[in-house]
Amino acid sequence: MNRRRWLIALAVLAVVTAASYAILTYARRERTVADAVAIYGDAARARLKPFFTRAHVAYPPRRIAFLIFKKERRLVVWARDDKAGWRFIRDYAVLAASGRSGPKQRQGDYQVPEGLYRIALLNPNSSYHLSMLVDYPNAFDRAQAQRDHRTNLGGDIFIHGKNVSIGCVAVGDPAIEELFTLAADTGIARMKVILAPNDLRVASPPVEAATPSWILRLWQTVAAALHEFPIELESNSALGVVGRSKVPSMKAGMRF
Repeated sequence: MNRRRWLIALAVLAVVTAASYAILTYARRERTVADAVAIYGDAARARLKPFFTRAHVAYPPRRIAFLIFKKERRLVVWARDDKAGWRFIRDYAVLAASGRSGPKQRQGDYQVPEGLYRIALLNPNSSYHLSMLVDYPNAFDRAQAQRDHRTNLGGDIFIHGKNVSIGCVAVGDPAIEELFTLAADTGIARMKVILAPNDLRVASPPVEAATPSWILRLWQTVAAALHEFPIELESNSALGVVGRSKVPSMKAGMRF
């Protein structure tokens, strides 16, 4: 009888141990992009789709572009499908970003990059809720650093949730849930990111006497890329972000 009780106790212990191990293993498992979309995707799509309907762009779109303006602290989403060109979808306030005008040049300068970038990956396990990795340094950044004899360019530049950031772009949790879902549904290979010192469609950058000529050329490249996205089509923006005067139509653009 005692032997039977002993065997039952061992069996119960084995079951409890296996269950505990399974729970711990699941708790420690890093979630995937699909896991994050399963959690946040339905609500995020419900918030996004009215903007796509208003813009007459099918969801998910064929391509998306994020325009990020550092001075105005504004992230603007444009999209296109197979039926039409680029259309303004909506914009978000950037809640935190460090640094000043000018591109990132080295590790620890706390600068947000400037230039033409891609999204390298989606991170569903971010300490800042969710995040998207910008592919800084890109080929231009590396080539210019080599000409300047600069090394240790830094990296790990993310668009992420929460409202704190050093060298990244923080947009808050609800916004990153929408942007993350949109990126996952569209595919990061069909995305581009334009990071600018300010909205170069309406104002020149803050050129100083000591501004290197290569930075001026970079800003010209960024300004040319922004021509695809006419600010006049953003007149139905819902945001009044500090630092940006909302004007129905402006043609001035950037001047040097």
